[in-house]
Amino acid sequence: MSQPNTQAQVQHAQPSVGSIAAHRPHTVAAVVSDLEPDIDADLDAYEESPYDGPELPQGRFLDRERSWLAFNERVLELAEDPNTPLLERANFLAIFASNLDEFFMVRVAGLKRRIATGVATRSASGLQPREVLEMIWARSRELMARHAACYHEDVAPALAEEGIHLVRWNELQEKEQARLFTLFRHQIFPVLTPLAVDPAHPFPYISGLSLNLAVVVRNPVTGHKHFARVKVPPLLSRFLESSPGRYVPIEDVIAAHLEELFPGMEVLEHHAFRLTRNEDLEVEEDDAENLLQALEKELMRRRFGPPVRLEVEESIDREVLDLLVRELKISEAEVYPLPGPLDLTGLFRIASLDRPELKYRKFVAGTHRDLAEVESASAPDVFAALRERDVLLHHPYDSFSTSVQAFLEQAAGDPDVLAIKQTLYRTSGDSPIVDALIEAAETGKQVLVLVEIKARFDEHANIKWARKLEEAGCHVVYGLVGLKTHCKLSLVVRQEGETLRRYSHVGTGNYHPKTARLYEDLGLLTADPQVGADLSDLFNRLSGYSRRETYRRLLVAPKSLRDGLVSRITKEVQHHRAGRPAYVRIKVNSLVDEAIIDACYRAAQAGVPVDIWVRGICAVRPGVAGLSENIRVRSILGRFLEHSRVFAFGNGGEPEVWFGSADMMHRNLDRRIEALVRVTDPAHRAALNRLLETGMSDSTASWHLGPDGDWTRHATDADGQPLRNVQEMLIDARRRRRGTATP
Repeated sequence: MSQPNTQAQVQHAQPSVGSIAAHRPHTVAAVVSDLEPDIDADLDAYEESPYDGPELPQGRFLDRERSWLAFNERVLELAEDPNTPLLERANFLAIFASNLDEFFMVRVAGLKRRIATGVATRSASGLQPREVLEMIWARSRELMARHAACYHEDVAPALAEEGIHLVRWNELQEKEQARLFTLFRHQIFPVLTPLAVDPAHPFPYISGLSLNLAVVVRNPVTGHKHFARVKVPPLLSRFLESSPGRYVPIEDVIAAHLEELFPGMEVLEHHAFRLTRNEDLEVEEDDAENLLQALEKELMRRRFGPPVRLEVEESIDREVLDLLVRELKISEAEVYPLPGPLDLTGLFRIASLDRPELKYRKFVAGTHRDLAEVESASAPDVFAALRERDVLLHHPYDSFSTSVQAFLEQAAGDPDVLAIKQTLYRTSGDSPIVDALIEAAETGKQVLVLVEIKARFDEHANIKWARKLEEAGCHVVYGLVGLKTHCKLSLVVRQEGETLRRYSHVGTGNYHPKTARLYEDLGLLTADPQVGADLSDLFNRLSGYSRRETYRRLLVAPKSLRDGLVSRITKEVQHHRAGRPAYVRIKVNSLVDEAIIDACYRAAQAGVPVDIWVRGICAVRPGVAGLSENIRVRSILGRFLEHSRVFAFGNGGEPEVWFGSADMMHRNLDRRIEALVRVTDPAHRAALNRLLETGMSDSTASWHLGPDGDWTRHATDADGQPLRNVQEMLIDARRRRRGTATP
């Protein structure tokens, strides 16, 4: 729970608990991966596997769209919490807004499209498509009102007390207005394009997520009124500094100078509005001879998707609103009147201000102690360390740059390395990972790169990197037709004397140095021959014609991952009945796959304790009598985006632990290449089990899911004392290890 969507401008180094986005390198908000439409996520498409136990009841699945909205509500609660540092509260307000944008662009748009084409069926929760859509409209309206109230009544006044004033034009002093007029004439006016609407000028195209002014002017000669649209330039700063510590929305500055845009006309009124469009992609890969070209064409069409939401200032004139609704062909139910300013994703700009006392305490990750006993200015010898032991990485607490990045950079510069094979789902615009792969190819090494050019909202960036890698001599492939390559894998082949040794990395997160400082992820660096052989086989499948479906230490979707997990959950029932230790522990971003959920229900019915730590969407109903009394569901949100996926089983006293790239969703298990790796080191298994136990503990701050789908926050104990924060605990543990702990 993807990420997802995804998932804040990375240049401002803002963490995200959500987007959807998702995992976008340019927008760390949204948990993008959490929002991809599951076109087959319907109860009718799910056939229960044969089972000799009692039939499971109807209505056992929570609605996934309601669950996602509940996730974003938890983000909002962090913004509403006065114990959250003030600029982080502003950041969470921006994340909430960004998450909701992507939810409408993808999930709501996909639902509307399926309703319109008649292919939508009832959801796994039993709701009809129209019922789901109406629930979304009502619930999102409530949340957006809370979001606006939090900004106006709480966060903005608190920022003002700290000398950060978010003001409107009429609150500016005369000298501030004069300064901004100069700025307008020189930097804003030249890029504005007012578009009239009259018989000679049809209603202009309104691009998705653009902020606009609807302007009504009157011709003083004829007395006729005219409508015009002015688009707020998206590349300019959302908030302009009128004087030190005082910021005004750019649309206010434009609105105050509309006479400059319409000389000789009387400006009667103006109203801000913002449109959200369907920005999902549809590429028929089976019919596309060249996927790269097909995707580039579809990206051009994305800009013209149908509208799914219209945000307007609540003071908008009814006649102007009627015009917008009519011309945009949008329903009244999709209109959201809000107090200005609209588009609070602009708060990312404010949250990036250099006021460390109003943010989380700074944390700089150190080198993992299994790579280097002490911190050093020089990079550790990763290959030498891996010949001694496997290394279990936990980012961002362990440095990405001195582990995974160093692994690939050393491989690129090592003359004994013969080949590097790498998957890239998302990476940064100035990626040292890409640079290392290019260096390796230019020095004659065999370099294979699996670039997933269909990574949502990163398609443009990934197409660019794919072409750059090809030009450098890398072998670039785009995976298998009909499947996204989402697994996080790296393989290095090195000549050592008379033998070849394979070094591997299997992770839960993208090879993205910037988000590695903001996302919580796991990774395994190993020289284990079985893992190396597995990765060789899997890369051969991705780049060639191999049909291998079974592996030594991997579970791989779409063939073996779901069945592998279901069989292990079911096996816990046998251990429990035989009196042996048995449990199921799952940590994921999203859990909606019915087969996995039903396996958990059946294990719980048999008496096996099932603990689920989920960041975002969860369709499980815990605590239902006769079904799920033994299931607990927790969610943790905070300064880092919880992103790792871990699966642990009691296994009769010999614990089995897996982690990897896969969330428990249809698209991950059926339409993506995903990989989980089995953890064999007993110390690593114990460490991961301790992590899962800590996250599920009643003494840890978290949200608890109830059987009705409502989440309850548990942040203090019975005496009102704060519960422990698992992320801060891990930060403090790393600080103590390096001797840098502070009181």
